[in-house]
Amino acid sequence: MEFPSKSMALTHILVVSEIERSKEFYSGILGAEVYRDYGGTSCVLSFLGSWLLLVTGGGPTKDKPDVTFISPQDTKEVSHAMTIRVPDCQAAYNELKSRGAVFLTPPTDWGGEVRCFFRDPDGHLLEISEAK
Repeated sequence: MEFPSKSMALTHILVVSEIERSKEFYSGILGAEVYRDYGGTSCVLSFLGSWLLLVTGGGPTKDKPDVTFISPQDTKEVSHAMTIRVPDCQAAYNELKSRGAVFLTPPTDWGGEVRCFFRDPDGHLLEISEAK
């Protein structure tokens, strides 16, 4: 078996507290497409060539016997973030803000890039970034 192979895909798992609220954020605000819904405990979304799997928290299972899934507990601490590369950060900021995204700050020009950050309903950090 070749690893990785072109038939493989990467899925990002995000643990959320409320599937419907998160599904609405990712599809309604960011424009992700709902691929499959698993009855309120998980949802698969297609977004920018990647897969997002939204799951509710849960305790250990036999294939992960000492792992508990929990949504972010402190939004000031980040262990995972996603960056969306955009052609125009200010335009993307304006569009996402008009759809209800709440940003930490307006876009900041750092010389080589313009970027700004916002959060999903559970506090997962997202960034829009324009390379200059």
